[in-house]
Amino acid sequence: MNAISAQADDIQCQVLAMNEPGQRHMYPPRVTFEIGESDVASYRRAADFLGINSVDVVSVQHEYGIFGGKAGVLLLDVLRELRMPVVTTLHTILAEPNPAQRAVMGEIVRLSSRLVVMSKNGSELLRSVHGADERKIDLIQHGIPTLPAATHSKDKLGVEGNDVILTFGLLSPDKGIEHVIDALPQVVERFPNVIYIVLGVTHPHVKEHAGEAYRLMLESRAKRLGVDANIVFHDRFVSHDELVQFLSAADIYITPYLNSEQITSGTLAYAVGSGKAVISTPYRYARELLADGRGVLVPWRDSNAIAREIIGLLAEPGRRAELQKRAAAYGAQMGWPVVARRYLESFESARAGNAARLHAMYKAKTLARRPPELPELDLSHVRSMTDDTGMLQHATFNVPRYEDGYCVDDNARALLFATLVEEAALEPPKVVRALASRYLAFVNHSLDPKTKRFRNFMTFDRRWVEGNGSEDSHGRALWSLGAVVARSSDRSRRTLARDLFHVALPATAGFTSPRAWAYTLLGIDEYLAAFGGESGVEALGTILTDKLLDVHARASTPDWPWFEDRLTYCNARMSQALIAMGQRFGRDQARTIGLRSLEWLCSVQIVGGDFSPIGSNGFWVRGGERAKFDQQPVEAASTISACLAAHATTADGRWLDRAQRAFQWFLGQNALQISLYDAATGGCRDGLHVDRVNENQGAESTLSFLVSLLEMRAAARTVQAGFDDRARSEAS
Repeated sequence: MNAISAQADDIQCQVLAMNEPGQRHMYPPRVTFEIGESDVASYRRAADFLGINSVDVVSVQHEYGIFGGKAGVLLLDVLRELRMPVVTTLHTILAEPNPAQRAVMGEIVRLSSRLVVMSKNGSELLRSVHGADERKIDLIQHGIPTLPAATHSKDKLGVEGNDVILTFGLLSPDKGIEHVIDALPQVVERFPNVIYIVLGVTHPHVKEHAGEAYRLMLESRAKRLGVDANIVFHDRFVSHDELVQFLSAADIYITPYLNSEQITSGTLAYAVGSGKAVISTPYRYARELLADGRGVLVPWRDSNAIAREIIGLLAEPGRRAELQKRAAAYGAQMGWPVVARRYLESFESARAGNAARLHAMYKAKTLARRPPELPELDLSHVRSMTDDTGMLQHATFNVPRYEDGYCVDDNARALLFATLVEEAALEPPKVVRALASRYLAFVNHSLDPKTKRFRNFMTFDRRWVEGNGSEDSHGRALWSLGAVVARSSDRSRRTLARDLFHVALPATAGFTSPRAWAYTLLGIDEYLAAFGGESGVEALGTILTDKLLDVHARASTPDWPWFEDRLTYCNARMSQALIAMGQRFGRDQARTIGLRSLEWLCSVQIVGGDFSPIGSNGFWVRGGERAKFDQQPVEAASTISACLAAHATTADGRWLDRAQRAFQWFLGQNALQISLYDAATGGCRDGLHVDRVNENQGAESTLSFLVSLLEMRAAARTVQAGFDDRARSEAS
């Protein structure tokens, strides 16, 4: 930043600093904003801060371990909100990223106007592994300082007259320093005046989990080998000026690192750019930087090879001088003034490209005046499936099957649907009132006054065939009742729904089904929209939210960030419930986990560009084979609802795109390219098999489609209204 600021008087730079959890630091004035690594809200505030301060370009220094969330996903909360261009410098580019790392990097690539890499190898990986457009990539070398005279530095450090070997950087077990120590007895036998300086503190993450075990092991090893007098451990984080002194004093610099995929090393860049004779293991960056005789590569974990090369370079000053000469020549392009000019070129390119991008976005919005075309609402099949008792469960083709009777599951779905229709005023009030009252009457009748649990299955001759229904059916019933309380305009239905809700809610405290918790939480969210502040309802909402968070914490892994060890049915409802509770109660953790888990679920439900939900013929157990069929409408419906909830809380347009893609599954954008929605009847077919659709049009499938249609129409109205407001504002 100093070098960039020095390029012109009118360039002003400021820093947004990342803080470790619970840490604050005494920063210089240039640091104008601080972000807590795991503080979700501070990322959003950072985006606001940058916008308010009219920043022209944001330069992101990216490393997975710097930013919060899995694979640093919280960084995306900033980038998605920025209208100015983003230039991202990538310090790590993985050849084999895990799913979370791949997803985060993909978004960084998409959201960045320019991508800066520090090696050709990094550029190749960025293109081949992460799909980056080569035209967006700038290769800019790692910057290095100017060094003072070596002799003066040795004198200041107290090593005058010694041959100095140096390694610096944060200590961690992957640095391989023990292999240099193992080489020292051979080196000291030939050159007794050798001093090996290990400069730097233990990496904070390593220290947090293992203390100083690695450093103590190194010290013990040196003592056991009899070379402790030839090693100096400087256990501190040195200033820039001090680092320059140590580098200047070094005769040989060595990086014995063990991570073969390391794509960048600031310490190696400093050493090569400063004209040092360098010995290194052959990690990616070292192979490129030390090519053409600019340094020496030794095999992994080979102390004999390290000893041989150190002795050779000390014994042959001419050879060492040749390495230094070639390294210094290469370093001419790495000085901070040169690097700063290259960054300014990248920033200007980003600004030009960003202006074109914003213009294209505005033009696209201007042309896209209408929301996506959606089918008209048709209640024909709903009416066909409804009799004087309620909604029948199943159909043969589009003909109701009386022999299968009724269930509270489907009548709760029907009650939710009728309430949404009433709210949207899409049908005559008398029609909606008759349907909603019938479904509410069924739910009311299903509640056993003794157990305060909902019964589920009823025969066509109106006999209950069980005592308590499933936990899931109980949760769905509560969800529909909460919606009636929040959305219905009929005072009588609202009052009855509220009474039933209060009677049936306490039973859920003892439930064990995560989906039942999720359905109940969605009902609580609806209820609190009308009666926010009811302490008993809020308390149970907090309890069930904590339960969902707990099962996620116990089951989730980096490559399977989910609530269970399998994906089964209505998967997205759990993510949706956490998003809703995070928004309702201001719980960032719930919101974040809801969004992350949904992001992953959406990523594994895309096949060949189309939405492809987990099949019900075996589902998907972690580590096993995923069931591709039979795909169920309820899966598309739950994904649509959750994605729309994510969009409502983030305003990120990608969630609308995902909801639209899942909705198009109903209309034929699926593995068989066959529509499940039957426009002739207003019903929805029951599923997608490997070779055909299930031609039956049951209640669950039809209601899944119709509720999704209402939600998509509501989202389209919201998007259109927002666009119209922006258009009016821009026109004025």
